[in-house]
Amino acid sequence: MIALHAKMYGFPLTIYLLVRFLHLDRRGLNANLWSTLLGMGDTGMMISMLIGYLLLFLGIELFIEGWRERYRAHQAGRLASVGLYGLVRHPQYMGPFVGLFGEGVVHWPTVFSVTLFPIIVLTYTRLAYREEWGMIAKFGNQYEQYLRRVPMLFPGRGGWRRLMAEAKP
Repeated sequence: MIALHAKMYGFPLTIYLLVRFLHLDRRGLNANLWSTLLGMGDTGMMISMLIGYLLLFLGIELFIEGWRERYRAHQAGRLASVGLYGLVRHPQYMGPFVGLFGEGVVHWPTVFSVTLFPIIVLTYTRLAYREEWGMIAKFGNQYEQYLRRVPMLFPGRGGWRRLMAEAKP
């Protein structure tokens, strides 16, 4: 119900607030916040839609592949440190971050989605830190070495290409 309310009323409310408080030209409004603010019209809407969906589907794939590797590692009783876990320590969180950014910030941004995105990222980052304490307790020195070697949520320099290759089925 909340998601439906945010989608149905979030964008109109965003436009209403922007027009009212930022004195935007009402004739230049479009179906996307960024194309409206940047004056890009339908072309900007299409570009943001394509980029947003690309990021959404990439995020979903990262999430799925991350959980697959985590499940395999759990079944084997080992630390998940290969595949996506060799590039980032928490692909199961990075995937939703990429997907939410694509859908809620790039493709169909509203006041709610743009405001909520950093809150979601901070909340799940805290959760990731909490999970890491449990992993240190379980795997000890092996996990501490992994912490030093692999970035937490986003790949380091040159890691994005490898990440894209790992995310492909």
